[in-house]
Amino acid sequence: MAMTMRERILAVYRGETPDVVPYMLDLSHWFYHKNRIPWDLSVAYDKPEYELIAYHKQAGAGFYMPNLGAVYSVAYGDDVQAEVTKVYHDGVPEIIWRLTTPLGSIERRRMWEESSYSWAITRWGVQTEQDLRVLGYALGSRTYAPRWDRYQAWVDEVGDMGVVYLSAGYSAMGHILNYWLGVSGTAYAAADWPMTLREVVDQINDNTLKLIDLHASSPAEIIIMGDNFSSDIQSPRFFAKWSRAYYAEAVRRLHAAGKCVAVHIDGKLHGAIAMIRDAGADCGDAITPAPMGDLSPLGCREEGGPDFILSGGVPPTLWLPEVPREAFEKSVLDWLALKRYGPRLIANAGDQVPPHAAEDRIEIMRELVEKHGRY
Repeated sequence: MAMTMRERILAVYRGETPDVVPYMLDLSHWFYHKNRIPWDLSVAYDKPEYELIAYHKQAGAGFYMPNLGAVYSVAYGDDVQAEVTKVYHDGVPEIIWRLTTPLGSIERRRMWEESSYSWAITRWGVQTEQDLRVLGYALGSRTYAPRWDRYQAWVDEVGDMGVVYLSAGYSAMGHILNYWLGVSGTAYAAADWPMTLREVVDQINDNTLKLIDLHASSPAEIIIMGDNFSSDIQSPRFFAKWSRAYYAEAVRRLHAAGKCVAVHIDGKLHGAIAMIRDAGADCGDAITPAPMGDLSPLGCREEGGPDFILSGGVPPTLWLPEVPREAFEKSVLDWLALKRYGPRLIANAGDQVPPHAAEDRIEIMRELVEKHGRY
């Protein structure tokens, strides 16, 4: 009797051999675009995305990523005010996140871009060293409360069609790089304000470990973390200085609670796979090999070693209809060929299936996995 997708995924995490390589996708961005569903970064879902999950079941693609699921709540200290507002420019929405503390106020902004169906950053929130202190004060004041009833609703809706990962979000450096300061701004801060940056990173990470402890008490089997890792942004040397201690401690706590840990690596792979493996994580999620990435599938396995789970495989560009089907199929088969090195493998997209992807490639990949992914 064939294993379910849920059974296959969990078998990989346990180090067991499933009957077939698990096949799962993050179809959210593609699905929103295809169905012209507006999505709003300022709003979290307190109920499962029923239509998205139903499509996964219809397509035979495992589900794992509840991107905007609100399965725990966040509150700030009594002397911190967190506001989210929206303004419109000729009908185009811009979201403003503002944090007000006794040390001052900061705000960041993102505007909707119809062409990419995404929210472009229009203002970084940290402009000065004092702004950085404001960020540390605000994020260091957070408290967390579980809403595991909401998480269980996702699990119940997905059923045997996948495993619902529970996201722990960004580390301190993830918040700074991706939300508040940007890559170049962070590089300047590391050079110009190193002591303040260290204080703020430690302040935020110490707080975020409270969220990790909450996740350790959750019903989830798999916790996903990550700063959208790319080794040209957080190089192994940079990671060792600013982020490794947090990740190693978070993984240690989660493992002690019996959880498995995936880390999202959606950029340059050389150096990143090994540094995340060495921090103790079980899996690299969103692995994107060549032609978009800088390693071949075999290069990913060589860097990760035999016991690190590689989840990913097909770069976003190869999902597009203008790319020959043969190139897409070759990418799938090259990834599936890694099963000869053991069962620590999941067939997935390199990050998300992109807007404008050819819908039939979801079925093509499923059929290739079922035929060529058997152990």
